[in-house]
Amino acid sequence: MSNIDQLRTAVRGQVLLPGDDGFEAATGPWNAAVPQPAAAVVEAADADDVAALVRYARGAGVPIAAQPSGHGASGDVAGAILLRTRRLDEVRVDPAARIARAGAGVPWGRVQEEASRHGLTGLPGSSPVVSVTGYTLGGGVSWFSRAHGWAADSVTAFEVVGGDGAPARVTADSDPELFWALCGGGGDFALVTATEFRLYPAPALYGGQMLWPGARSREVLDVFRTVTAEAPDELTVWIALLNIPGAEPMVAVHATYLGEDAGEAGSRLLAPFDAIGGRLDDNRAVLPVHELGTITDEPTDPSPGMSRGEVLTALDDTVIDTLLAEPIDPLFAVQLRHMGGALTRPSDAPHGALAEPYLLYFFGVPISPEVADGVVARRAALLKALGDYVPGHKPYTFLGVGERAADAFGAESLARLRAVKRARDPQGVFRSNFPVDKD
Repeated sequence: MSNIDQLRTAVRGQVLLPGDDGFEAATGPWNAAVPQPAAAVVEAADADDVAALVRYARGAGVPIAAQPSGHGASGDVAGAILLRTRRLDEVRVDPAARIARAGAGVPWGRVQEEASRHGLTGLPGSSPVVSVTGYTLGGGVSWFSRAHGWAADSVTAFEVVGGDGAPARVTADSDPELFWALCGGGGDFALVTATEFRLYPAPALYGGQMLWPGARSREVLDVFRTVTAEAPDELTVWIALLNIPGAEPMVAVHATYLGEDAGEAGSRLLAPFDAIGGRLDDNRAVLPVHELGTITDEPTDPSPGMSRGEVLTALDDTVIDTLLAEPIDPLFAVQLRHMGGALTRPSDAPHGALAEPYLLYFFGVPISPEVADGVVARRAALLKALGDYVPGHKPYTFLGVGERAADAFGAESLARLRAVKRARDPQGVFRSNFPVDKD
């Protein structure tokens, strides 16, 4: 790449180039199993610095791949400048208007801390360290999406830098096509420096984990099917078959209930699980909303992993028999998330409505090439056995390495997204994890 050294004088933030101390570490995504052969890494000082970077990249003919936290990385950054935005870290909450504004480097945990002081919540996922902006650009499936829909549906404005290097505030009224594309279509169209979105009342949150030996998996899955079939939108329940190295197989249920009298209502709705004997753990309780991340207690530091998400059309005896026919080893977890509720309703966003009631998520840890191959093979065998129960499309936010935007969007939405890309970024300055214009 020619003149890349000029990048050091083009921006005020830290610039790391190949050969610099710390360069390899700086390119690392959240998933340490994904290599990222970036040409440079820039940690922008502020939104003005982002604009300066865009102007440089446009002139140099170099794409920018923005990764606030590195979650969801596909590794498609060859020849690109990897942009880190952690210094864009301002959070503002307007409790009267129920609106929050989060800079592009802000993780969900900080928003929840601020919002919960006012009895409010955003629509975060399971991890407090995922960035608000990256998550929302992917659509964002929350613990509370059954009640309030996709996180992107709650956006009121984006602050962006366009392909020409000019800053702008984008709303559904000011720029409807760009706003539509950013609400779940990924980061291919502009660099978002801040996201503004609606908050929701959080009178009380009840949730936690229940854990049983793997021998109880069929009983737990049967109850999970019964509970989710009649669950109100305020209740979200996930189940996971677990194969943790050094431990016997287990099955876990994670649940949240957000609403009035959450402890009483949540306990009543989850009571069928109490009839299953042999429980190893049960930490359900009324929680502050900012402690949402403790429910699944996911790692808060980068680590290697292999994941894949698929939507599931039903959870009947055939599906349960298939999931339990053999041990999931060498997979670490096979998780089922109950979707439905507001996610099934019309959405004027690229993802549209999600008709399927469940999301199936596979996760493995590639501790060796042999284990990695085993993870791929076990996952493929399960998907083949499930057949038409897995239609193949999925939310953009659940795309994994080797998948494409076309796996997330219907033909009409994809064509519209590509038209926005051509109109707003004809020089290809922006490269998302899963570019909409890549076949």
